[in-house]
Amino acid sequence: MTTVEGAYKLAEGLLRESLPRRWAHTQGVAACARELAPLVGGGAEGLEMAAVLHDIGYAPPLVDTGFHPLDGARHLQALGTMSGLVVRLVANHSFALLEAEERGLRTELAAEFPLPGDLLLVDALVYCDMTTTPDGGRTTSEERVGEILGRYGADSIVGRFIRRAAPEIHASVGRVRAAADDLGVVL
Repeated sequence: MTTVEGAYKLAEGLLRESLPRRWAHTQGVAACARELAPLVGGGAEGLEMAAVLHDIGYAPPLVDTGFHPLDGARHLQALGTMSGLVVRLVANHSFALLEAEERGLRTELAAEFPLPGDLLLVDALVYCDMTTTPDGGRTTSEERVGEILGRYGADSIVGRFIRRAAPEIHASVGRVRAAADDLGVVL
């Protein structure tokens, strides 16, 4: 199995040169995942690995369908060194099923990579991705959704998806914050 260090090497090799801003975002998402380690307990390593790998499907050599969660997860599955949980988290990050539906790929994504059963890990990855700016800084989920809409446009596939997903994104972020408060974890 790939280690956290191996996941970082893989993601860096795919993103740092060709997509430096995406690499900065990825590093910020992974840093957030490390902060959530006390919240997710035994799932901390898997969360961090999924966080650092969640956007590898944007890497030019991996683009197949043009839908980065599916392209990234397929690559990880083909490598055969990643846990099924990590691959499924990558495939389903940040309500990818809703975007897959916009792209006509929902059935394919759901069949190949079912949503993981550990919903705290799913929410934690949403939290990390949707509270991290494209440059790797911290933000709110409201600002992040607004930034995505501004970048892609409201009528684009991504724009339609993010508008549909926004209530779910904000709810995930709220659940993570509430769980952190209950445990005394400072976010």
